[in-house]
Amino acid sequence: MRQILTILLVLSVFALPHPYAQASEWGCEVLLCAASDNPSWHGVESCHPPMERLISAMKRPGFSWPTCPEGGAGKPGYDQYADCPAGWQPAAGDQDYDHGRSEELSRCSRTVSVCNGRTLRGADSDRKELTRDGITREFLGRNSCEYREYVARPLRAQPYYFDIRSVQGGTTERHYFDLRH
Repeated sequence: MRQILTILLVLSVFALPHPYAQASEWGCEVLLCAASDNPSWHGVESCHPPMERLISAMKRPGFSWPTCPEGGAGKPGYDQYADCPAGWQPAAGDQDYDHGRSEELSRCSRTVSVCNGRTLRGADSDRKELTRDGITREFLGRNSCEYREYVARPLRAQPYYFDIRSVQGGTTERHYFDLRH
């Protein structure tokens, strides 16, 4: 009788759903849905429940991303800014008088040479101007042939990403996704 009770106890423990198994399964569903790009998870009906559960869970205190160890990815990353246009480089944010200089690379910048061997006459030292298309020009120093241009860095439509390791070849592929309803 004692052996039967022990066997029933062991079977009942293994038959019950474990929180880790459930979290891992949910994490794998999130990973598969997030990696879907054509269509995105929004266009895959079976992805709505796990992704909506994720969005809802993120609003609660103590939220922790569900992971999928079997999927070769950990927690996702977040990169709100897209690449700068060709010829521009990421640059630190503009001067914020209340909070000092932002170290976030929220702008794109480039150096423009306008003189073709001559100096620019009459440029005020440290002068800034804003163009109609939203570009800030910063003239540094009197009679300079160059100035810096700054523009707001574009935002990503899909700022979250998973880096997923390939089992064959060991390469890593980045999959961007969003969490909008």
